[in-house]
Amino acid sequence: MKLIVILLLCSRLLPSLTQESVSREVDCDDEDVFKAVDAALKKYNNQSQEGNQFVLYRVTEASQTMTPDIFYSLKYQIKEGDCPVQNGKTWQDCDYNAAAGAATGECTATVGKRPGLKFSVTTQTCRITPAEGPVATAQYTCLGCVHPISTKSPDLEPILRHAIEHFNNNTDHRYLFARGEVKKAQRQVVAGWNFEITYSIVQTNCSKENFLVLTPDCKSLLNGVTGECRNKAHMNVEERIVSFSQKCDLDLVEDFVQPPVTGCPGCPINIPANSPQLEEPLKLSTTKLNAMRNEPFYFKIESVQRATVQVVAGVRYSISFTARETTCPKESNQELIINCKANKTGQVLICDAHIYMRPWENETNTNVNCQTPGMISLLKRPPGFSPFRSVQLQNIEGGTTRHLRLCEYTRRPLKAGAEPASESEVS
Repeated sequence: MKLIVILLLCSRLLPSLTQESVSREVDCDDEDVFKAVDAALKKYNNQSQEGNQFVLYRVTEASQTMTPDIFYSLKYQIKEGDCPVQNGKTWQDCDYNAAAGAATGECTATVGKRPGLKFSVTTQTCRITPAEGPVATAQYTCLGCVHPISTKSPDLEPILRHAIEHFNNNTDHRYLFARGEVKKAQRQVVAGWNFEITYSIVQTNCSKENFLVLTPDCKSLLNGVTGECRNKAHMNVEERIVSFSQKCDLDLVEDFVQPPVTGCPGCPINIPANSPQLEEPLKLSTTKLNAMRNEPFYFKIESVQRATVQVVAGVRYSISFTARETTCPKESNQELIINCKANKTGQVLICDAHIYMRPWENETNTNVNCQTPGMISLLKRPPGFSPFRSVQLQNIEGGTTRHLRLCEYTRRPLKAGAEPASESEVS
């Protein structure tokens, strides 16, 4: 067997050192969301040279991206406090400034966290509005930090083109491969840009004997060999790729051995989250989910985190996915229809489904287990502050009313000389 095949086989025996990127909304009263906002607000207050510190008012948006590191994307509102900056106090020790000229503001921030380390602010922009006067904008950017970027960013295109050409030119597989889903992308600003990209690849119908490069005639094969590639690239200020490295793992190594040989007949095989092969299993999972939950609205699958298929005495699918409540009530619809829209403020479920199918006997068996994101214990609160409380606001855009869920962090009045309530006394 050729050297490249041996290397690919060996790479499959090593545990994966990377994790797929998973982005999800998180509750604004999550303990880690508070810690991330706390780090961002302290960073903003520490940069001020004069005036008063700002105090957290409420968190309006929060999402989490899981890579080897964790990143939080946040939007939060602040109010001017009554503590001067650089006086040794933190914003939790301050009360809101009751003066008529007190300023308010809104900040957007990206905060990263590595396991065992503190939260680190990578980017932040705050728009401060005095009671009377112009809006002032302050920005903070960690230029040397690694940031997650959109997997649909056009900045990735030249690197991805180079990557798939590199793979097709440097492997002995007799068919060309096309790029599949981009799963994760990170960028670092240096003397140029460092990129780290993870994406899937899939075998096409174009053999290297007949095609030198990919053309529009090369179509992905539904049952073809798939794999995952992890690339690192450095692009200089002239936007040229000056260094590049690549590691790819194929689910099946070669297709020229007759009869086909796999490393483990009957073992689960990873399949892409957007594979057409999952269409029927996901449909069965959605039907089972809505049948077993006594909820007034239908749920629909929002994203698939992982999926495997296993050939036994039939076909067994195992799928991990996130489902979200829709705007379609069960009482007015006999079944979930395709135009049911997700309710952005609706309930979210994290589910594992196992589907067993024997098409030749028209037999299916679907088992779905779901749970809501775990409730995290109440975070320790500074004296005089109440817990986060949920607030529903109406936001009217273009004649459409949207209900926004916010988490306010408000001051709780204390009687003169009274001690702050302990954790167990705060309801």
